Amino acid sequence: MEIKFQELYGNDAPRQEERYEAIRRGFAAQYGYEAREGEFFSAPGRTEIGGNHTDHNHGRVLAGAVDLDIVGLAQKTGNDTIRLKSAEYDKIDVVDLTDLSLHPEDTGSQSLIRGICARCRELGYQVGGFDCYTITQVLKGSGLSSSAAFEVLVVTVISHLFNGGSIDPITAAKISQYAENVYFGKPSGLLDQMASSVGGVTAMDFADPSAPVVEKVTFDLASYGHALCVVDTGGNHADLTGEYAAIPQEMKAVAQFFGKEFLRQVDEAAFYEKLPQVRKAAGDRAVLRAMHFFDDDRLAHEEAQALKAGDFPGFLRKVRASGQSSLQRLQNVFAPQAPQEQGITLALSLSQRLLGEQGACRVHGGGFAGTIQAYVPFGLLDSYRQGMEHVFGKGSCYVLSFRQAGGTKVLTRGE
Repeated sequence: MEIKFQELYGNDAPRQEERYEAIRRGFAAQYGYEAREGEFFSAPGRTEIGGNHTDHNHGRVLAGAVDLDIVGLAQKTGNDTIRLKSAEYDKIDVVDLTDLSLHPEDTGSQSLIRGICARCRELGYQVGGFDCYTITQVLKGSGLSSSAAFEVLVVTVISHLFNGGSIDPITAAKISQYAENVYFGKPSGLLDQMASSVGGVTAMDFADPSAPVVEKVTFDLASYGHALCVVDTGGNHADLTGEYAAIPQEMKAVAQFFGKEFLRQVDEAAFYEKLPQVRKAAGDRAVLRAMHFFDDDRLAHEEAQALKAGDFPGFLRKVRASGQSSLQRLQNVFAPQAPQEQGITLALSLSQRLLGEQGACRVHGGGFAGTIQAYVPFGLLDSYRQGMEHVFGKGSCYVLSFRQAGGTKVLTRGE
């Protein structure tokens, strides 16, 4: 995909021009030459709208790309080395393309780059050396999936620099997920990468992850008099890999009781009929998480249907039900090893107090730390933002818009 700079950023273009110039300067300072033949690329963060932890068990989700992105300036070098420097970090990632085997000593981003290149080659795509310098608005721990945006950006660079832009968005998402699962070691589903890669608001069905059903949903939130807010509670996901991994593991343990691999393959009525036996085999938390899966899988589909029908009040009711299920049954609002840190639970409780019977709020993304999501009526937006930032700090409440473009090459002036 290619998109013109002005079309991508609209009214925010003047501010983004300064950012792009900063990337040009950063590239020259880092690599000692100006990227006169370089190209700009962008990949957005994502917000999960519905389907909390359903994707990894082949469920349905509803997600949207947001107007915060990672931007990279990349130029071919003609050698077998990728060098990527992110402005936010001191370390530069260097990957030797002559050795794309697993390297346990790789840092997180370095392992992702290596995994992406390995998978691209396995699928028959060309990969070559390049230098890249990035600046991101999708900050680590923001709950907007900074890792997926980074992965999609790297695949987009490879697609355009070496393959004529031929890697389609769904394939790009699968390549990204492979790198995260196999090379980084995080057992994520496909929601994050797909939302960033495809763009817009999308309903996704992962019954067959090799051929996911992806449907764009037209959704103009402002026309319903509401804003989308994501509140950063200050927690970080760095030490929570075990908590994330336990959710798909426990859901799959329930599926295995029925001789299946994933919960999507299990008949819900049979699950409830065999509930006493499932408790003994898998434990109560696994049972509760399976109950969440069945309900939130259905709710994600119903949320998409409500939006397509223009039933915004119905959509909000389902968002609230989804949030309650995550809180009560999925139990991903705080880490059991740190019960004194409950920023998400606090943010949800404050949101309910500030919104009353209006709008909706829910845990956002992986959970345990990080962010919540809220749909806030315009009339309450100022007081909601002020109330949340009073507790979680200035700038903690992001007011976001949905972005139609996924991972893309950005055509700047003169192109």
